[in-house]
Amino acid sequence: MIGGSIKHYFSLVKFSHTIFAMPFAFVGFTLGFADIAHSGAGFSVFSWTLLLKMVLCMVFARSAAMSFNRWLDRQFDALNPRTAKREIPAGVIKPTHALLFTIVMSLMFVATTFFINILCFYLSFVALFVILFYSYTKRFTALCHVVLGLGLSLAPIGAYLTVTGHFAWVPVLFSLSVITWVSGFDVIYALQDEEFDKDQKLHSIPSALGTRRALNVSVLLHVLSVLFVLGAGYAGGFGWVYWIGAMFYIAMVTYQHMLVKPNDLSKVNIAFANTNGIASVVFSCFTILSVVFGI
Repeated sequence: MIGGSIKHYFSLVKFSHTIFAMPFAFVGFTLGFADIAHSGAGFSVFSWTLLLKMVLCMVFARSAAMSFNRWLDRQFDALNPRTAKREIPAGVIKPTHALLFTIVMSLMFVATTFFINILCFYLSFVALFVILFYSYTKRFTALCHVVLGLGLSLAPIGAYLTVTGHFAWVPVLFSLSVITWVSGFDVIYALQDEEFDKDQKLHSIPSALGTRRALNVSVLLHVLSVLFVLGAGYAGGFGWVYWIGAMFYIAMVTYQHMLVKPNDLSKVNIAFANTNGIASVVFSCFTILSVVFGI
């Protein structure tokens, strides 16, 4: 491994956080085969090879994005007590090795899309720009959270394109739900660095609006996410299993706002990781069951 153990690189890219976007990628992938099945081909055309390529694209793209973020923010991370122990500022992984890792992951992502279809290959450069560009946004806009959401929202529509090679409204609605969901919980996560961001002249919604107003923005974004989830269910004509999953998603999104209060941020990490990870996995499982079995 380049200048560090596999364990260190897993930690560098926060591999466990794949749980946020990957389940929605499986939703998009399933929707793609469902559309093919409705055309008369049935689910017999399902391809494990194509599924593997989709998963690899997710892993390579996310690894590139996270390692680039850690490389670009290494000086800020070293100054922030919350992040000073991360791999680069702690000296576990050298900056040049992290950058080389980013380049390798980016090339592997683009190369994998080449073996999927031509549309995915062309769009891979756009996707790569979005996910890498996010790392610069805290330097000039408080809307950095939305750019992060945009990056993760490429999962369902990208997975759908992997199968079908064309766009459709339902996966787009799921992508919109991911944009607003991720943006909302990233605002909550950024509350931890409100004062640090102000001191370093970094931009975020908490540093721009303060804790209370930032939480209100997060609530608004999550309301929009719920509306997109409901809209996707209606547009897709999903069965009762989907709506159980949707209600669970709404409950978990609501619960995280009960955990975090303007005067009590002690449960930010629980709200960020636990509730959102569970919401993503459970909701996606119910959605896939509804799509595959028509219930």
